[in-house]
Amino acid sequence: MNIDQITQPFIDIFPGDFSGNPMQRNTPKVLFSTVNPVGFDNPKLIAFNQKLSEEIGLEKFQESDINFLAATNLSEKIKTYATAYAGHQFGNWAGQLGDGRAILAGEITNESGKKNEIQWKGAGATPYSRHADGRAVLRSSVREYLMSEAMHHLGIPTTRALSLAFTGENVVRDIMYSGNPQEEKGAVIIRTAESFLRFGHFELMSAQKEINTLIDLTDFTIENYFKDIKSEGEQKYKEFFTEVCKRTADLMVEWFRVGFVHGVMNTDNMSILGLTIDYGPYSMMDEYDLNFTPNTTDLPGRRYAFGKQGQISQWNLWQLANALFPLIKDEKFLEETLNNYCNYFWEAHDKMLCRKFGFDELKKDDEEFFTNWQALMQELQLDYTLFFNQLEKLDENSDIKHLFSSVSYGFLDESKTQKLEHFISSYTLRLRENKISERESLDLMKKTNPKFILRNYLLYECIEEINNGKTEMLEKLTKALENPYEETFPELSVKRPSGYDDVSGCSMLSCSS
Repeated sequence: MNIDQITQPFIDIFPGDFSGNPMQRNTPKVLFSTVNPVGFDNPKLIAFNQKLSEEIGLEKFQESDINFLAATNLSEKIKTYATAYAGHQFGNWAGQLGDGRAILAGEITNESGKKNEIQWKGAGATPYSRHADGRAVLRSSVREYLMSEAMHHLGIPTTRALSLAFTGENVVRDIMYSGNPQEEKGAVIIRTAESFLRFGHFELMSAQKEINTLIDLTDFTIENYFKDIKSEGEQKYKEFFTEVCKRTADLMVEWFRVGFVHGVMNTDNMSILGLTIDYGPYSMMDEYDLNFTPNTTDLPGRRYAFGKQGQISQWNLWQLANALFPLIKDEKFLEETLNNYCNYFWEAHDKMLCRKFGFDELKKDDEEFFTNWQALMQELQLDYTLFFNQLEKLDENSDIKHLFSSVSYGFLDESKTQKLEHFISSYTLRLRENKISERESLDLMKKTNPKFILRNYLLYECIEEINNGKTEMLEKLTKALENPYEETFPELSVKRPSGYDDVSGCSMLSCSS
């Protein structure tokens, strides 16, 4: 691997704490602190993403590279650091936060000139660990490794996973905050992204009134990641904020398309580039439910429920707008941009639903159609992904109850069957309004609706196997997620087995997951 090609321009540009002290503390007026990974005596590689390694410019893995992948015995050329940011958590200002379990190696540039940051997660404490140890358990590491790659192959902007390794040590965690901590196997992953900058980086500098650093950070972000913006002065910052709003809305629509629920949409978990970032208590949706949250910490308010992700992203953008106000002193512009966000999101959302149903365009009455569909899905407890897979099989001779009973988590009695049949009748009538052929309509659905999603129960089974020294499930899931729009493994494209309904980690999870 071309490890020597990794550089750290961020720490040359911005103010930082160069003491290397990992003691957890406030670090005012800086954007990072240098810190050394703890290092591990007996790391063991579990998985390595060779395609991604070559794509970002690290090239092929060699046995000696295991130390780098586990953040152990690093070259002196790699100056490691953790960044400081702030954020609103569950709607409340939390002040300074920062990379508590993440340590950056720096960035690498591939042959085409594209840059990617490289970051360990689980490599030890930083000043921002908030009384924690900075380690990660196997459970959470497998979940992030697989899910970030699953999202990539679904075509959704995301951070990605390069490697997964045992650290050779045990970590104590209380998975459900029940007062029963247990030892679990420790692990470390490497994740990559064009940038890990978050809303919270801008919030921190603004809250501390470090306006010159805020300007420098925003200019740096625009110059490196929003290169289409050519304006100067306040107009540049206006265009930047408008583009961040658009990218965020587009990301939310993509989450809705595949049924992804993030679970902890704090402002410090929002990427300034519009990437899916920080895979914690997430879940892909099984039965359709707008009020579903996979995060036990989000109960009972369900702030981050599936159906609220659009409005929460707008709320988070309001906080970013406040942070950028010293650069954009135009209240009317910010207010109009955020109000327009709502209109943009819902139009994009409804156009996305049109594609899922195979409609060629959004029509006036489609909003009522979608509302009726949502009510039906919830009442009949239909599986979100499998419903559309079955809809693709629909023809004039279909037995509606037989076609959809296998994707319901309840029982389709006569009354519910009649409601389903009535809806399907309205759907077939709406299809006839298309200006495209049936073949084109079906192709549109197949490109939009995945056949395979990485459900929590599958992850649970995979984690259990790895804990027992087996990797067959890991390899199988990796192959399946690489082709989510094809039914590569039909046995994996089924609804959650009832035996997993109340198993911790298969539906509800904690923030420590």
